[in-house]
Amino acid sequence: MTTVSTKKQGKLIVFSAPSGSGKTTIVRHLLKNEALNLAFSISATSREKRGEEIDLEDYYFLSAKEFKNKIKGDEFLEWEEVYRDNFYGTLKTEVDRLWALGKHVLFDIDVSGGLRIKRKFPEQTLAVFVKPPSIDELKIRLKNRKTETDDKINMRVAKASAELATAPLFDIIIENDNLEKALAEAENTVANFLNADN
Repeated sequence: MTTVSTKKQGKLIVFSAPSGSGKTTIVRHLLKNEALNLAFSISATSREKRGEEIDLEDYYFLSAKEFKNKIKGDEFLEWEEVYRDNFYGTLKTEVDRLWALGKHVLFDIDVSGGLRIKRKFPEQTLAVFVKPPSIDELKIRLKNRKTETDDKINMRVAKASAELATAPLFDIIIENDNLEKALAEAENTVANFLNADN
């Protein structure tokens, strides 16, 4: 059984949101701030690569069979079957790898995964929910990406309504109706959490 190491643990910063809320933009911004000492947790997924995505950089791309084998081997800190045979998860070895570098771990993961990490490490984790201004705006953002079919977009929009209902379970909600304001709020929130004494 694989376990997450307890040696040299940093803190865990989770950003979750419905697709198209802008959480990835916020996460990329935070990673550029060297003073925060953050490293990005690369998720594993069984979905196909999109566009210019690179294995071991954007995701650990696994087949559905490989993913299921790792679930059986208890190799994930959290995982989720988002759609049929479309898995996402966080490998325990990924968190250990980043902690070994002396970093705090930054996650850009789905709502269920974010809440699972918060439950496993309640004191060590800051769970942030990024909220879109509205479902209509979310649909426009997803269409503008031009990476998915209308059916996929409709699935994501339907899922977003359920995800929005979980927002109160997070430590903080950042509404992304103005990106500059959302970036500043995220930066201050994370800095305050990292500087707080445990």
